[in-house]
Amino acid sequence: MYYEYWNLNKPPFDNVPDPSMYVDCHASMESAIAETLFGIEEGDECIAVIVGDVGLGKTMSIRMIIDSLDQDKYRMALVTNPGISFIQLLREIIGQLTGTQCTEKRKVDLLETFNKLLFETLDEGKRVVIFIDEANAITPANLESLRLLTNMQQDQNNLFTMVLAGQIELARRLEHPKRANLFQRIGTYSRIDKIESPELVKTYVETRLKHAGGTTEIFSDDAVTALYEHSEQGVPRLINKIAKLSLKAGETNHFDAINGEVVNQIGERFKRLTRPAVGKRRPRKKADETVLREEIRDAAYDRYTIVGEMMPEESDAELTSLPEEAFVPAEPVEEVATEVAVPELTIIEEPVPETVTPEETVEEEEKEVVQEEASEAIIPESAVFEEPVPEVTAPAEAADEEEKEAAQEVISEKMVKQEGVIEKLEIGKYVIDIEIPYIVIEQAKYSTREQRVKMAGSLAAQILKKNPQLIVSHVDDPVHIWGEIRTVVLNQFG
Repeated sequence: MYYEYWNLNKPPFDNVPDPSMYVDCHASMESAIAETLFGIEEGDECIAVIVGDVGLGKTMSIRMIIDSLDQDKYRMALVTNPGISFIQLLREIIGQLTGTQCTEKRKVDLLETFNKLLFETLDEGKRVVIFIDEANAITPANLESLRLLTNMQQDQNNLFTMVLAGQIELARRLEHPKRANLFQRIGTYSRIDKIESPELVKTYVETRLKHAGGTTEIFSDDAVTALYEHSEQGVPRLINKIAKLSLKAGETNHFDAINGEVVNQIGERFKRLTRPAVGKRRPRKKADETVLREEIRDAAYDRYTIVGEMMPEESDAELTSLPEEAFVPAEPVEEVATEVAVPELTIIEEPVPETVTPEETVEEEEKEVVQEEASEAIIPESAVFEEPVPEVTAPAEAADEEEKEAAQEVISEKMVKQEGVIEKLEIGKYVIDIEIPYIVIEQAKYSTREQRVKMAGSLAAQILKKNPQLIVSHVDDPVHIWGEIRTVVLNQFG
């Protein structure tokens, strides 16, 4: 192994949240850990939040907090894939707190089980702590459900603390005026930034080498400076990645130490790997998704400019955060790319958890929640079955009036079937027509619940694209408006 060449006992720069490799030179990370521990142990806070860009150490911070808490005083659950329905989220939390798989399927039963669990834990002289990593993946509906979950507290003290850790997008959502009820419940609010200077990066690198069993200096001063520059001025994850490959390159070339030239070569290779591939390609048209996002954003900026207001910080993200199925992807473009030689190294990647859709066999009381919270896949417009409209010709002049009247009734019935149903929906100050083709309604009758949800979502996205004024003038999320339209369509499906 490459680390044995450098007389180390284990890899010093693997990108895994190993608390034994923690280095206390990252000031903002230390503050986040200390403030969150205070909120749990002494402050009796309901919610604690940690935010930061990718690769800065949010997951490591959570692991450090968990390791620092007395296991005899707390029951803890750690959710690493919060992009699921609220019912699945509750099952995961209850299962981890009890140590057994939760089999409840109805929301009301899960809430009752969770409430009993809180008081059982209190009777044991403990408290519940729930950690949710990658909390920026939580849907707006689930954020509101989590807020309501915090109502399960005593008058004198909180029965549990919820720790949310996520990217800056999470901060934008929490700070939005419409979520003031949730934001006001946050007890500690911490932000993790980059490692501040090359000197601190040197401390970080040398300490991790010592934790791995190193006794000699491996990275020269100019190598540390290069590490700082190529890691976007102190992003820990990038420091680890470049340092690890530098050690491998040193072993391959039988170096006695790592200098700035080696780090620069590795750093430049990463830049080349992250640039667009070079090669001949056909002209690329923007995907409908990109066009719609830009149109929404431009319309929003125009609106705020006209009235002389400043665009809210969240608007750029919120106004363009429609679900993926709200857009029709462009056709893929064939590319001829040049191959880039990459050294054969084992780089540990964090596994991406597979999102599980809710079971189809849910109780009646749960169906509405599943429709609102289930993750729908993209379905192309072709999935909405379009049938050519049959040409209706008036019958020849009939011999008597009864035949003419009967023929006219047949024509009217066919026209109704062709046109479908038109529903009116009021959103803010606008009233829009929701046109549901008859053939779509007929197709829905013979489809599964999941297929009906997908069809409704696709049709709602098309209607939303035709009415962009709803997004730029209404205070709600685009996702919320899209969900209202989808609900109307689903009601017509029966």
